[in-house]
Amino acid sequence: MKKDNCALVLGGYVNGYSIIQELHEKGVCNIVLFDTSKRIASASNRIRKFVLINEAADNLYAELKKLHEEYDQIIIFPTDDLQLENLNEIYSKTHLFCFLPFNHRNLAELLDKYQQYQYCAKLGVPYPQTVRIKKSEEIDKVLSLRFPVLIKPNKREDMKSEVFRNLEIRNSLDLEKKKRCLTTFISKGLMMMASEIIPGDGSNIYAYVGYRNKKGRILNEWTGKKLSQFPHDFGVFASASNQAPKIVLEQGRVLLEGMNIYGIAEPEFKYDHRDGKYKLMEVNLRSMMWHRAGNLSGVNIQYTQYLDAIGKKSLRQKQTKYKDIHFVCLKHEILNLLRRKRYLKTFLNNIFNSDKTYVAVFDRRDIKPFLMEINSLINSLRPDVKSTR
Repeated sequence: MKKDNCALVLGGYVNGYSIIQELHEKGVCNIVLFDTSKRIASASNRIRKFVLINEAADNLYAELKKLHEEYDQIIIFPTDDLQLENLNEIYSKTHLFCFLPFNHRNLAELLDKYQQYQYCAKLGVPYPQTVRIKKSEEIDKVLSLRFPVLIKPNKREDMKSEVFRNLEIRNSLDLEKKKRCLTTFISKGLMMMASEIIPGDGSNIYAYVGYRNKKGRILNEWTGKKLSQFPHDFGVFASASNQAPKIVLEQGRVLLEGMNIYGIAEPEFKYDHRDGKYKLMEVNLRSMMWHRAGNLSGVNIQYTQYLDAIGKKSLRQKQTKYKDIHFVCLKHEILNLLRRKRYLKTFLNNIFNSDKTYVAVFDRRDIKPFLMEINSLINSLRPDVKSTR
């Protein structure tokens, strides 16, 4: 006999495990994990089932059909852009039994970072000076921007090909050196965008996270900031806090509504001290890596999606701001400490300079994922040990 519904988390790293933690804490029992490898969340005692899948949309559809034999409705929580692309591809075959947290009509457009900046221009939200590069002959457009410049594919292509996630260009000579590399990828059909690099390190990055339902209402929201990134200032989250100025909240709302986004979305901004503006870096259309910071400061965005999917009303929650709450990926912080010069002060601030610090993945009642993370940290250090002998 089928059960009513299940929460399906796609991807088992920190963001996926954090979704599992939040849903379990709110009393959701039927939690299933799909992933392309056995990462930390696969060891959790909070899940009913773990299914190993591959990266093809057809395989995802086949496994969803099997899961539908057990559950009437599947509420899906994606954690990366490739998953969103695959879900969009199989939308017509799955939307009757799956709750798909995105706007099918415009998802393909919104996954294009350059198009996100076009929306910024229409909506009056600041963004970095940017040019699009469709053909190799257009690479010199980069010279119209202030150096240094960051070049990256319009969409997240590094998850399905060997292309770089981003490429820093320091000056015109550096551009000449890297033209061959850029031409190679452009000739394969990849479109690029180049943006001026806003000065400042990873602690100047702020985020708005909201859940907007299919009727166009933002049901819950929170804001925060990154304290540091890994392995450098153009990397991924290492530590974050629940603190952010009101303008981040206001600009985030404008983007969710103006772009007609459904589901969980995270516009990410960087503060530019040159003009005092918070400029959009990108809009993530799914749960990003440090979303647990919002949960720990009183806002349950993932549970809000779950309640919306099953037709129950969610309470409007007010985020805790009077306490400075830090959310720390210990693995990334330790690697930063060992590999980045003059990082000790940042490390100590992130770990100790807060009202309350929470370590990602750590849960005494569900310890195996954390042990897997520590084992991964040890394995990450082994090449360094060998190189010093």
